[in-house]
Amino acid sequence: MTLFPAFLAYEDKGADAARAPLVLVHGHPFDHTMWAPQIAEFSATRRVIAPDLRGYGASRTAPGTTGASGTPAAPAPGVTDFAQFAQDIGALLDDLKVDTFVLAGLSMGGQIAMDGYRQFGDRVRGLVLADTFPAAETPEGVTFRNTLADRLLAEGMRGYADEVLDKMVAPSAAAGVRAHVHRMMTSAPPEGAAAGLRARAGRPDYRELLTRVTAPALVVVGADDTYTPVSDAEAMHAALPDSTLRVIEGAAHLPNLERAAEFNEALREFLARVDGAS
Repeated sequence: MTLFPAFLAYEDKGADAARAPLVLVHGHPFDHTMWAPQIAEFSATRRVIAPDLRGYGASRTAPGTTGASGTPAAPAPGVTDFAQFAQDIGALLDDLKVDTFVLAGLSMGGQIAMDGYRQFGDRVRGLVLADTFPAAETPEGVTFRNTLADRLLAEGMRGYADEVLDKMVAPSAAAGVRAHVHRMMTSAPPEGAAAGLRARAGRPDYRELLTRVTAPALVVVGADDTYTPVSDAEAMHAALPDSTLRVIEGAAHLPNLERAAEFNEALREFLARVDGAS
C-alpha cells in the first residue's frame, strides 16, 4: 500500500499503456481489498488502481500528521461529502499521471463513481456501476444513516457487522468470502464509517446525470441484493444512453466477491469493448 499525499492509501498494480487503467471504488464499510479478485484478475493485462476512501481502510479522514511511529494517525470525526471522495480520487489519478480510465464503483462506491463522472466525466472511458442506485436519500433514510453513524461512534463496528452480514453476502456464499466481508466491516474505523454514512445521508440525486453519460456503461447487480434490488439496476440501465445490464445469480450485495468468476466475465467483456472503441 502507498499513501497519497499523506493520507490516502491505494494499491496500484499492473501496467499496459495500450489499455485504459481500471479504477476501483469500494463500498461502505469496506476497503480496497473488497476488489481482491478483480485486482488479481485484471492487473495481469492492465493497470488497476484501488484506493481506500478517506476514513476507510488505511486512509485517514483528512490530511494530517502521522503518529510517533510514522504510521497514519487515527481518523478524525467529521463529515465527508461525495464530492470530496471523488475529488480525492481525481487528485490521486492526477498525481499518478493517469489521464483517462475506466471508473468502477460498488454500492456507495458506485455513487462516488457517479460524482466522479459529474466532476471529470471527460476522462472516463467506461463507467461500471455495481449494486448501487442514483437517487438522493429519503427523509427516513437521512434519519436512519445519521442515527447509525451515532451508533457506530458509540459502540464500534462489530454489532453492526454481525447484523448485516447476511444482507451483504448471501448465506450460501463461501465461508472465506463471508469471513473476508466480516473482517473488513469489523476493522473499519468507526469515525470514518460514520463520516461516510453522513455523506450518504446528504448525497445529491444523480438520476438526471445518468441520462447525460456519454461513455459506455456496465450495470451489474446480484440477483438477491435487497439493498439495491434488480429493479434499481434496471432503472439505471434504462436511464443510461449506452449500457449493458448483467444480473449475477446466487449473489447478494457483493457479487464481485460472492460470484467472482461471473462478475469478472461481465467486466472482462465490457473492458474489451472499451479497449476496442479506443
